[in-house]
Amino acid sequence: MAETSTLDVQLIAASQFRMPSGVEWQADETATDAEAIVEFAGRACYESWDKPNPHTRANDAYLRHIIDVGHDALLEHATATVYIRGLSRAAGNELLRHRHFSFSQLSQRYVSTDVVVPAAIAADEDLNRLFLAAVDESRFVHDELLAALEERTAAEPNALLRAKKARQAARAIMPNASETRFVVTGNYRAWRSFIAARGSEHADTEIRALAIRCLELLRGESPVLFSDFLVSTLADGTQMATSPYIS
Repeated sequence: MAETSTLDVQLIAASQFRMPSGVEWQADETATDAEAIVEFAGRACYESWDKPNPHTRANDAYLRHIIDVGHDALLEHATATVYIRGLSRAAGNELLRHRHFSFSQLSQRYVSTDVVVPAAIAADEDLNRLFLAAVDESRFVHDELLAALEERTAAEPNALLRAKKARQAARAIMPNASETRFVVTGNYRAWRSFIAARGSEHADTEIRALAIRCLELLRGESPVLFSDFLVSTLADGTQMATSPYIS
C-alpha cells in the first residue's frame, strides 16, 4: 500500500547583513539581519543616516512606514530559502506559477512511493481507503509499464539513457497526489505576495497550509516585516492569512 506523506517546510538559508565601512549609521540592536538590510537600503536612497525623522527613527517604525506607503521594492534586498517536502504534484504545479521565486524541484524521473492525501479525503475512512486503493492501482500499472518499456529499449547500449527513457514515459500514469519536493528561494516582497495570494480563504487547502507555514518561518527571521499578516481559523479548522496592505 502507498505510504502517505505530510507537509514539512524548513528554512535553510536567509540573508545576512554586513555593515559597510564609511557609513555613519548603526542598525538597531533589535533588528534582524533582514530588517537591517531593508532599512539600510531605504536610507541609502537619500543617505538619511542620521535618522532625521523621529517618527521613523526606530527600525520597526521605519519598516512599518515602508509597508504602509507601499515602498515594497526595498523588501527585494532580503531573501529566504526553504526546503519543502510532503507537497503533492498538484500543489507543486500551483507553486510554480509564482514566477518571482527560484525553484529546484525533485526530478519527475524519480517516482516517489509516497502520496499526499487531500485533507477532505483523509478525514473520511472510506474515502481514504478508496483513494489509496486507486493510488496502488496506478503504482501497479506504472511498474508494469516500466518493465515493458525497459524490455523494449533493451537494445539501447547506454544503461542510464535506457532507464531515463522508460521512466519518463511510465511516470505519466502517476497521480497528481504523488509527493514532490522543492528548494525555493525568494525575496521578501515575493514571499509576502505568495502568502497573501495563497494564504487566502479562497486558495486551495494544501497550498494554503504551505503559505501559513512559510509565514511562520519568515516571522522568525523578520517579525516586523510580516507582522501585518493576521492568521485566523476557519470553520473547517484550517487557517488563513490576510494583510490589510495586500489585496
